[in-house]
Amino acid sequence: MVTYQHANKRGDNGDHDPEPVPVTEIPDPIIECDFCSASDAAWIYRCANQFSEHRRVTARVMSVSDYRSRHAAARVRRTDTEHAVTQAWGERWPACHGCADLIEARDLYGLIRRVVDALPAKLTRGKHLVRVRGELHATYSEVFDTLAPGRGRIIPGHPLGIWPGTETTS
Repeated sequence: MVTYQHANKRGDNGDHDPEPVPVTEIPDPIIECDFCSASDAAWIYRCANQFSEHRRVTARVMSVSDYRSRHAAARVRRTDTEHAVTQAWGERWPACHGCADLIEARDLYGLIRRVVDALPAKLTRGKHLVRVRGELHATYSEVFDTLAPGRGRIIPGHPLGIWPGTETTS
């Protein structure tokens, strides 16, 4: 079953079910960088369709005697999880100038560093940083591995980009 999450970027009321429409039918869409979330996406890249599956922890199993002897600091023996959400990232990835420079240079670690620097501190403090960098590495490695040649230039009236070899009539 596919469900849609309401993206409320312009301050509109979210008191109705989302009504998905193609971005080409939206006048003056806000196109953010899919990497660092900058509001000035200038380029669009194509790659294989990307998905990431997230799981929720449902139970942590530990030994009672271990729990008592370690004063409530027992090691977890087993962690049970269940499916939480699958995110479909799609085939098109808008990028701002800064991220596009790193993509063109195929600088995976530079891109990860740029994205982590743009994230809120609560997502990058302590052990969270390792997890976040690992998730970004997994996602962006797949993007880099399946990146199609060329890139489209995002301009007003062409939110999906003008690609090399195509003519514009506006």
